[in-house]
Amino acid sequence: MDYNELLELAKSRRSIRRFKPDPIPEQEINKVIEVARWAPSGFNMQPWEFVVVRKKELREKIAEAVNVYFKHAPEMEKAREPWQGRPWKLSGMTDTKGDFTEAPVYILLFGDPRTQAGLPMGVRYEYHRKQIIHTSGLAHAFVYMTLAATALGLAAQWISSVQTAYAHTVIKKLLDIPPALEVYDMLALGYPAIKPSEKFIRDLEEMVHYDDCGQEDFRSDEQVKDFVKKARSWNIGVHQRGGEKK
Repeated sequence: MDYNELLELAKSRRSIRRFKPDPIPEQEINKVIEVARWAPSGFNMQPWEFVVVRKKELREKIAEAVNVYFKHAPEMEKAREPWQGRPWKLSGMTDTKGDFTEAPVYILLFGDPRTQAGLPMGVRYEYHRKQIIHTSGLAHAFVYMTLAATALGLAAQWISSVQTAYAHTVIKKLLDIPPALEVYDMLALGYPAIKPSEKFIRDLEEMVHYDDCGQEDFRSDEQVKDFVKKARSWNIGVHQRGGEKK
């Protein structure tokens, strides 16, 4: 793979939130995880475990647990700062035909904090540093999965609401996960039912700074607020069914 192929893969990777129910061959699922297991992790502790959920009844129960968050989301959005604009409308993300609940496969990524025992002592006993190292490794594995899915022509959606306390505990009990393991995130995997809209992204020149750059080279508070409003508006659109192309 040359640089242009890598860049095209990165640009093609998108969160796709509408899935066809068609099953995915087991070898394709294994290919996604095979890429992820080569991800970098702090001191090569490889703190990950992958749980593939294909049974419909289990996926439905996981979706029910996740949906608790979405039910509370509208009320929580009322506490947003007025300048942020319109509220997120997340209540329908698990009750619309074609959404992630129709993905035929969920891949849950679990982290194993026990691997932190292998860190150098100077890292192991700096709480925040060891947590960042642990979480970063899991993030790398997850991103590798999304890139592998893109390369295979699969749709993938990052479901972070499995981290909420309710969903976390329900999912661990449902799948009989060992107590030491912790949910990191879940990947809904399937074939795309839509084509994602063009991605809203900052210009390269705006975010790159060199050497002894001054404070004036970075965005002001007002510029960041303006970006946040635009990004929120774009995100709300693509999270809703009308924001993406069938």
